[in-house]
Amino acid sequence: MSSKTKILIMKKRELIYTAIFAALAVVFLILLFLMFRTGRDSVSQTFANAVYVPGIYTTPVILNNNVMDLQVRVDADHINSISFVNLSESAAAMFPLMEPALENLAAQICEKQSTKDVYYEANSQYTSQMLLRAIETTLESARR
Repeated sequence: MSSKTKILIMKKRELIYTAIFAALAVVFLILLFLMFRTGRDSVSQTFANAVYVPGIYTTPVILNNNVMDLQVRVDADHINSISFVNLSESAAAMFPLMEPALENLAAQICEKQSTKDVYYEANSQYTSQMLLRAIETTLESARR
């Protein structure tokens, strides 16, 4: 039977350094925990009453194989803007009521902050209804 006894010799200086670094690591971890915990609470309180998740949301609108993106910009409580993105000149020429109808709807929706009780003209009734459905779809994706 052979047993090898190992003796570990440590100097006092190494023990003191190890204890100091361990204490600093614990203090650092506690500070990190406190910093990020309070940050989350303030952010969650800020967005707790928010209607929308802030950002830019798009919904494709397809008419006769022409794809146009309807873009809605929102912040936590407001609809900031509604516009077309990627509207080609040929699509604008083929559907001349699209841009004026969207401008009319966007002005009313941004003013009222709602898609309820929106007025549209009789000559662009169907275009406005289609755009209003696309706007509502986009706003649904932006809601919490």
